[in-house]
Amino acid sequence: MTTHIQRSALLPYPAGFLYDLVNDVARYPEFLPWCSSATVLDASESQMRASLEIAKGGLSQKFMTRNTLVPGESIVMDLVEGPFEQFHGVWTFKPLGEKACKISLDLSFDYAGTIVRATLGPLFNQA
Repeated sequence: MTTHIQRSALLPYPAGFLYDLVNDVARYPEFLPWCSSATVLDASESQMRASLEIAKGGLSQKFMTRNTLVPGESIVMDLVEGPFEQFHGVWTFKPLGEKACKISLDLSFDYAGTIVRATLGPLFNQA
């Protein structure tokens, strides 16, 4: 069963600032309590491969994505490996003048099994 999560917010920050914040994967453990580790495996101006470890209650799951980057505009995430049958996500950053932005996240994924759903489900539903 595919899970879809769509979220958006209007924020008083420039699109470029918010893009840089979301794209700073290595710092996720500093401000995302469910992210126990984050590693950028390789990166260029237009692509990144990153690995995240998500932990809750002594259980953890690790997954890797390939992110296609359009600086200041969008980040498209696709699963390379991990506990999902499929995983696809898109962050978009729409400027609203110079000092505001509409940020949107659209995720679509299938868990690879019941244990993975029990571990990761509550975390993704908080998003």
